[in-house]
Amino acid sequence: MYQTGFLRRWLGWSLPAVLWAVTTVSPLRAENNNNVPPNAPAGVLVSPDGVLRLQTAADPSGMVMRDRVAAARQALPPDIVRFSRLRKVSLPRLERAIIAANGVVSDEMRYMAGLLRVRYVFVYPESGDIVLAGPAEGWVPDPTGRVVGITSGKPVIQLQDVVTALRAYPSGKEGPAVIGCSIDPTQEGLAKMQEFLRRMGGTFPRGQELQTASYMSTGVKNSLGLQEITIEGIPADTHFAQILVEADYRMKLIGIGLEKPPVRLTSFVEKAASSAVPANALFRWYFVPDYQCLRVTEDGTGLELVGDGVKLVGEDEVVMSGGARAQAATSNAASRAFTTSFTKKYPELAARSPVYAELRNVIDLTIVAAYIQKQDFYTQANWKMEFLGDESKFPVRTYPAPKQVESAVNAIIKGSRIMTPIGGGVQIEAEEALQAENLLPDEGNQVGKLHQEVKVSLPADTWWWD
Repeated sequence: MYQTGFLRRWLGWSLPAVLWAVTTVSPLRAENNNNVPPNAPAGVLVSPDGVLRLQTAADPSGMVMRDRVAAARQALPPDIVRFSRLRKVSLPRLERAIIAANGVVSDEMRYMAGLLRVRYVFVYPESGDIVLAGPAEGWVPDPTGRVVGITSGKPVIQLQDVVTALRAYPSGKEGPAVIGCSIDPTQEGLAKMQEFLRRMGGTFPRGQELQTASYMSTGVKNSLGLQEITIEGIPADTHFAQILVEADYRMKLIGIGLEKPPVRLTSFVEKAASSAVPANALFRWYFVPDYQCLRVTEDGTGLELVGDGVKLVGEDEVVMSGGARAQAATSNAASRAFTTSFTKKYPELAARSPVYAELRNVIDLTIVAAYIQKQDFYTQANWKMEFLGDESKFPVRTYPAPKQVESAVNAIIKGSRIMTPIGGGVQIEAEEALQAENLLPDEGNQVGKLHQEVKVSLPADTWWWD
């Protein structure tokens, strides 16, 4: 997230405490000025021309979800519905099962037999299997269409996201240096915003602070215009890309007080002190993996993902004349407080707000795909991924690519500065997690022992098991 500060003095007195928060979400409803309704299921929609918008669904009593869960329990096979601490899915066997079904993908295949998270990756050269393993249960779509576990409410891993990650790190080819997204104001928009603020000279009548806030809110939003969404390392027209973008701007909404998080954490606007924000200050907030998140066997045939996998970090910048940006010499305490609190509470957030669990899942999948490539599991398992690796046979690029989003403005009476947080991103450098200094030892050979316990000995047409 970027933040611009602009100080005004009014004929010897300061305009009482106006804190401006600007983020990158189009309006939900005119009457609530982009606020996400408390506890409302939320997701995103992308228009055919690439403009991203938040969508919410009304289910105040929870009756809609309860009915859906009851129907799912009746419709799904009992062995899929029940919770499994460690469900295993063989990727080569799953591909063969889809081919045997003439390319028809069942819900069981589409949702990876209900996997909620990948905790382990194993290769078995003797049977030709690459196995993903983790907790799992039956699934149901929530009121926004997000597919979640029927008891946990956690999003299930989707085959399209697994495939997107694997294609980014294919056998025998170099993967991307970075997978991620960025939501940024244009240089022209920043310049127009600063010009608008400069034109706001003179005095405002005492007692008119809220009216002034409304006027400036509209002016700042119109000055900034549409902001640009950039996707790196994967195709922008995938479900994977939409997860990155949604998690990014929902985080910013929390930071500036436009979305109430489901758990208690410190937001930027709570801690921002007018005296601590210099003119033209900018802050960038972006998600990165916890790179010390892998425990591997001595022979490299087994991998465990440990910890919670995601951190929120900040980077301070300044807005130059004409709207250009440059790195700032000092950091801001309010920004650090927000990123630290968000990271600390990430496990709780992911348990209560599915988009953050989805972000963690696709970060995990990115690192898993990079590990599979680096260890050359493809050759070890003699798996060429000829069906799942081919977009013409298994399409995953089926979503409108998010390209732009409207600026949204929140005004809060606090301090004596006008501050405008803008932008943000997700940055996944999977190769960093695979560096030797970041790999954790397999103390007690726990991963190695589990690798042997999971060893595949199944009928040819079985692709998942508990």
